[in-house]
Amino acid sequence: MSRSRRIRPNVLVTGTPGTGKTTMSSLLADAAAMRHFNIGDLVRQKGLHDGWDDHLHCHVINEDMVCDELEDSMEEGGNIVDYHGCDFFPERWFDLVVVLQTDNSVLHDRLTSRGYMGAKLTNNIECEIFQVLLEEARESYASEIVMPLHSNNVEDISRNVATLTEWINNWRPPVQSN
Repeated sequence: MSRSRRIRPNVLVTGTPGTGKTTMSSLLADAAAMRHFNIGDLVRQKGLHDGWDDHLHCHVINEDMVCDELEDSMEEGGNIVDYHGCDFFPERWFDLVVVLQTDNSVLHDRLTSRGYMGAKLTNNIECEIFQVLLEEARESYASEIVMPLHSNNVEDISRNVATLTEWINNWRPPVQSN
């Protein structure tokens, strides 16, 4: 089934770890009555990984297994996918790609409160400073569907949920050209 046959959109929420992807995605899924897939949780629950990275203290996800697991749901539409990477998902899956961005000082505090330190902390802060995820999204998806949003505080999250709920409610499948 192509993107144009879905009756509900699929939204990818990406950004550096600590930008609020899961918090916002959960709230958005509730507000817009959509399914929420947290890829990190899915990888752990279903074993969709190739082992553990001792240096970065995380699973090495198997991107092919993740895509195979999501394929049927994505064809149906009505999904919010949340993950800190975006370049391995098929472009046809998403109608909107949201890139959450957070001020470095706020992000540093969030990550250290999660126990991030050393290379893992430094790599993620640098990723945000250099807007790696925004560039990845712009290189992987059509520019008109990439939407950067600030995510520094509760007010930003509330505003983003309201903006995206309105976008979802107003979304219409693209007209197929012959």
